[in-house]
Amino acid sequence: MEVVITAVTTIVGAALGAAFQQLFDGVIKANRKATKFNSVFGDLNLTLQSYQELVKDIEQVENFQPLQGLDGFKTKMEEGIQLVDKCSNIHPLQLKINFFKKKKYVGKLRALDGSLKQLFLILKWQVDNNLRNRVSDLQRSVDRIDRNVVAQNRTENQIRGWCVVPNPPSFTVGLDEPLKDLKMTFLNDDQVSMLVLTAPGGCGKTTLAQLFCRDEEVKEKFKKNIFFVTVSEKPNLDRIVAELYQSTGSQVPAFQNEANALCWLQEFLIETGQNPLLLVLDDVWDGSSESLLLDKCHEFKNPNYKILVTSRFYFQRFRPSYKLRPLNDKDALSLFRDTTSLEDSEFVIPTVLVTKTVKLCQGFPLAISVIGKDLCNQPAEIWERRVIELSKGSSILDSEKFLLNRLQSSLDALGKGLALVKECFIDLGSFPEDRRIPAATLIDMWSELYGLDLDYLSIAFLHDLSSRSLANLIVIRKPSLNNLIITRNAKEDANGYYNEHFVTQHDILRSLAIHQTGHDPTGHSKRLNIDIRKDDIPNWWSEHKQKPKKTRLLSISTDGAFSSKWHNMHLPKAEVLVLNFQTKNYAFPKFRKMSKSLKVLIVTNYGVIPAEVSNFTSLGSLSELKRIRLERISVPSITKNSIQLNSLQKISLFMCNIRRAFSNGSFKFFKAFPSLKEINIDYCNDMMELPADIRLLIHLKKLSITNCHKLSALPEMIGELVNLEVLRLRSCTDLSELPSSVRKLEKLKVLDISNCYSIKELPEHIGEMCCLEKLNMRQCSRLQELPESILDLETLTDVICDEETKGLWEPYLPLLSNHIQIRLVKEEINLDWLQMLHS
Repeated sequence: MEVVITAVTTIVGAALGAAFQQLFDGVIKANRKATKFNSVFGDLNLTLQSYQELVKDIEQVENFQPLQGLDGFKTKMEEGIQLVDKCSNIHPLQLKINFFKKKKYVGKLRALDGSLKQLFLILKWQVDNNLRNRVSDLQRSVDRIDRNVVAQNRTENQIRGWCVVPNPPSFTVGLDEPLKDLKMTFLNDDQVSMLVLTAPGGCGKTTLAQLFCRDEEVKEKFKKNIFFVTVSEKPNLDRIVAELYQSTGSQVPAFQNEANALCWLQEFLIETGQNPLLLVLDDVWDGSSESLLLDKCHEFKNPNYKILVTSRFYFQRFRPSYKLRPLNDKDALSLFRDTTSLEDSEFVIPTVLVTKTVKLCQGFPLAISVIGKDLCNQPAEIWERRVIELSKGSSILDSEKFLLNRLQSSLDALGKGLALVKECFIDLGSFPEDRRIPAATLIDMWSELYGLDLDYLSIAFLHDLSSRSLANLIVIRKPSLNNLIITRNAKEDANGYYNEHFVTQHDILRSLAIHQTGHDPTGHSKRLNIDIRKDDIPNWWSEHKQKPKKTRLLSISTDGAFSSKWHNMHLPKAEVLVLNFQTKNYAFPKFRKMSKSLKVLIVTNYGVIPAEVSNFTSLGSLSELKRIRLERISVPSITKNSIQLNSLQKISLFMCNIRRAFSNGSFKFFKAFPSLKEINIDYCNDMMELPADIRLLIHLKKLSITNCHKLSALPEMIGELVNLEVLRLRSCTDLSELPSSVRKLEKLKVLDISNCYSIKELPEHIGEMCCLEKLNMRQCSRLQELPESILDLETLTDVICDEETKGLWEPYLPLLSNHIQIRLVKEEINLDWLQMLHS
């Protein structure tokens, strides 16, 4: 063990190594002496001894440099030394008499064991990466483990991916030979630095690229130097280059223009490409920005560089290219059988009918999947009808148009009974291509458009779309700072928390949705999508006859070159307005005609950093506005001029900069939004406090503050929110306590403090919350005991815990009524998230 201690000292420096040695000696001594703690000391001993293999790895590292940024672990070890010493000197009789005292110390020892596991996972990961000559990158990784930095940086990583290779579909066919070809003509040929993989939409280009990146031979060659970037039809080169820098933990440069961003791309490739590098540019279109990007990448002629491009376009000037063809009959049939689950169907489908249906899909995997899902477990009569529908149209049409026609039949097959599912599908075309759409955004939209006032109804429609392969509903789980990264058990229900739910959609399906949008008669459009490039307002807008006077859903998307000059553009009346932009500065348009019609406003900045938005005062004219959602917006400008939205019922702030707005006292929540019923604040990393006058919002029913890691305290008088039913404080890692006034929240039904690991105790009189039904206290690792008043929570039926917090309830179980369910949500510690930082 002395060798292990020496090795740890080498990694983290003498101070932490000395603390480690003292702690280890204390555990050995206590394990012999404190018999009442034998079990937990045994676990500690195993933890300390389980890293013998670390020594073998360290011996392979030359000139290993001690890393900084682990002071927090040093403090925990020093506290652990005192704790172990104290436990070893407690007389066994004291513990026998005082059961709660023993429980308290057992909890503390388990927390210490968890901290040690966390430390060694980091050390092991650091050593592994040093073996790949990544010392400088590892230093930045350890710096980011500081919880405030992690809290800020992990946001973009979890929501946008940071160039990590997406998982391919679980079932693929017809790609084994193309994968072999790619490896032969691209991977093993030093003369080929860039290859364009081309095919029509829906043929599986992206899937093949994903499989290529995850191939063992490819991973062995490029190690972790593999980057996967989605370019799409309207690329933001600033974002693309920024994400590449973020993926390695490097500081993001400031970009003046596209040319400057491309220069930084060149610097990135030179710096990162010291070792073999693979860069995938997925879904590249034929446009000016895209061409600049490919030109810059094509300039690099280095055996270490490999750049794989996927595109539905054939670029004549970039050679070589590889054309991916549709599936052959055998593979198409195999995919179709898997999608339709024919072997498990309760109906017997004639083989000739299956063959006919597959042939009509013409080998397009996307068409096969969509149509196969529709026909899954359907009787033969439905199959016959679908064959007739698919047979309409000409097979001579080009593949793109053919696919749109074929997918159209899947929409038509929804029928009147599922008409609302079709409407929801078409609404997805109102968002930019290749972007994850937050489910929370759709919930806000559909609450007004279709009267879906209950959030789970909107999620149910998303499940309908996903089950028919018309969209993908994904849940992105956030990492626990206490355990680095967790994989949550699916048994933990969302309970109205949908900030981790997102929707993605294939480009072809988005095209289909947009195609449906254009079917409304001019002037009476249900939806209107306006796409503005630079400052070029669409030509049809200047023609008075074609201006729609009214629409239900209006979406306006602008690119990174938009100057925010609206040129007196008068927008039609709309109930829902979606604004998508990419610029660092943005101005709201004038809402003259919308003043009495607009109910929902969604504002999303797709740029790298929160954007400054001006003309906030124009919101004051929206007298009927009920919901507003701002994403990546810097909110301080809202305080410059007062606004008052008397009808606003819900406000959502996602990844916004709001510190100055909330902390300087100039912004009065109650005065601006007196009728608020719901507040959602997520990933606002600079927020340190809530406005004190939030207590005056007597109509407020839901207060959700999640992933705001600098929030250290709640307003003391929060108990005055007498109608509050949901208080969610998930992953507010600096929050140290709940105000004692929460006892007054007599209507509160749900309390979520999961991942609030700085909370050391619950309010003494929490038992006065007479309506509390659900309590989520997972990963509250510093919580050592529960107040006795929990026995008064007569309405409590559901408590969600991890192994540590569940132990706090055990002394009370004999006294609690049988209707309380203590649910254990198991979590697995792994390093996938850390690996994703450097993929």
